[in-house]
Amino acid sequence: MYYLSMIFFQVVAPILLLLVLGGVIQKRFQFNLKALSNLVTFCLMPAAIFLNIYETEVDAAVLGKILLYLFTFIFSLMLISNLLVKILRLEGAKAAVFKNSIVLMNSGNYGLPVSQMVFSTQPLGTAIQIITIVVQNLTTYTYGLYNLIATSKKGLDILRDIIKLPIVHALILGSIMNYFDIPLPQFVSIPLNHVADSFIAIALITLGAQLAKIKMKTLFNKMLYLSCFGRLILGPSVAMVLIYLFRFDGIVAQSLLIASSFPTSRNSSSLALEYDVEPDLAAQTVLVTTIVSCLTVTIVIYMARLLYPV
Repeated sequence: MYYLSMIFFQVVAPILLLLVLGGVIQKRFQFNLKALSNLVTFCLMPAAIFLNIYETEVDAAVLGKILLYLFTFIFSLMLISNLLVKILRLEGAKAAVFKNSIVLMNSGNYGLPVSQMVFSTQPLGTAIQIITIVVQNLTTYTYGLYNLIATSKKGLDILRDIIKLPIVHALILGSIMNYFDIPLPQFVSIPLNHVADSFIAIALITLGAQLAKIKMKTLFNKMLYLSCFGRLILGPSVAMVLIYLFRFDGIVAQSLLIASSFPTSRNSSSLALEYDVEPDLAAQTVLVTTIVSCLTVTIVIYMARLLYPV
């Protein structure tokens, strides 16, 4: 119990405080959230991703195995969410939002800061989370978009959206420079490190500000609780089974299990709002899963360290 509370206060509580700070600041000053979001997406996150990939060595065979695991994990969640939709007899927009709430995770604004705190002395753990972010973004702009606008978006348009993602450019550039051992000039590395160091705080404050804008009409909606169960309980449960089947252990297993536990992606809410597909329900799901995850993520981190010791 002591170890569990220590994890909460050392990892989750600081994140929660930054989320609350973001909400309070947003209520007081009404920041331009789109500008803040663009700052995180196009500047801070790519810098953090580039440096983590550039400074971390991942064996090619291990990387291939991790990618195979991630696609298997996501495909499993797709099957489970579709099965639940049929059991609950959900249709149309509600079915699309429900499926996205289970499959799409907040691996960036929420997941990467958590991983950087948990694996502060083990960069491999953070590197695996970065790979998860890329796969999750690919899933968001393909499967997630397809769920919401199946007939109004062409394949080439989706591909262009993916290619324009700055995190993809950062991942490719960092991988190339890492592989060929290309030195980074000091006049570049110093500002890049400053930008990357600011990522955690600004990303979480921005997320808190975005959550503060969500209007919770009601918490008495069974879909919210089912989404919480699917994203925060079934997700890690599926991950544990697959980690066993793929025979991962140590830091790799810890990182993959923790990466499976994060709340519903805020992008699912943004897409639902952009295409007017049950935007209130999607926003409520993001908020509720984020709040509940403060408890569930703490437990998953504890279990990851207990089950897969280094």
